[in-house]
Amino acid sequence: MECLDTIPGIGIRLAEIVLSEVGRDMDRFPSAAHLASWAGLCPGHNESGGKRLTGRTRRGSPALRRALVEAAHAAAKTRTYLGAQFRRLAARRGAKRAAVAVAHSILVIVFNILRAGGVYQDLGHTYFDQRDKERVTHRLVQRLRNLGMDVQLTIAPAP
Repeated sequence: MECLDTIPGIGIRLAEIVLSEVGRDMDRFPSAAHLASWAGLCPGHNESGGKRLTGRTRRGSPALRRALVEAAHAAAKTRTYLGAQFRRLAARRGAKRAAVAVAHSILVIVFNILRAGGVYQDLGHTYFDQRDKERVTHRLVQRLRNLGMDVQLTIAPAP
């Protein structure tokens, strides 16, 4: 439980709930995707004739889902990778869908911690910005141009 307590949004009580629902033995799940599917936190994929009909998640353990979504809302208030993921998704898809996506990510982290041991290593709240700097720069410049400003970019010298 101390290892799960290192995940942002997960406290001792939520770690107890997750362990009681999932169990400590991860050998029964071949991968994290199987665990997420069992828990009902995988995005649905209903498509017909090239038209996407619904992305609704399937039914799983209500107690586990409730605990992980609560952890996702708690993680959203932190300056961590999970908080940045929540804010990035909530801007495009809404807070509820973002919470389910972050809950899925937390469950994958739980799987990896229980399978391999160790503690959670956060990627940082600037991970998404550092991953593709060119895209972030283009998006921000475009937003300024939409506000009627002319932008001239120069690369700052390294400190």
